Amino acid sequence: MGNHSKFCQSCGMPLKKDPAAGGTNSDQTKSHKFCSYCYQNGEFTYKGNDVYAFQDFCKNKMIESGNSKFLSWIFTRGMSRLERWKK
Repeated sequence: MGNHSKFCQSCGMPLKKDPAAGGTNSDQTKSHKFCSYCYQNGEFTYKGNDVYAFQDFCKNKMIESGNSKFLSWIFTRGMSRLERWKK
């Protein structure tokens, strides 16, 4: 499996659900760690470093997309364990 993840290591979304099949590195190759919503051209689209602020940001995006508050909470609550946020 190498450095391929099943889930985005920034937001936790299953990478198979990413319409672009992964973010892009600075050389335009596909990232196998981060989704296209979180990672483009070798940079994170969300610039903050606070995982809890990012959780709220993602929760609100999910709710805007029609997900329930409960589902949005479930999907975002484990974010602090992902590679991007581990200190």
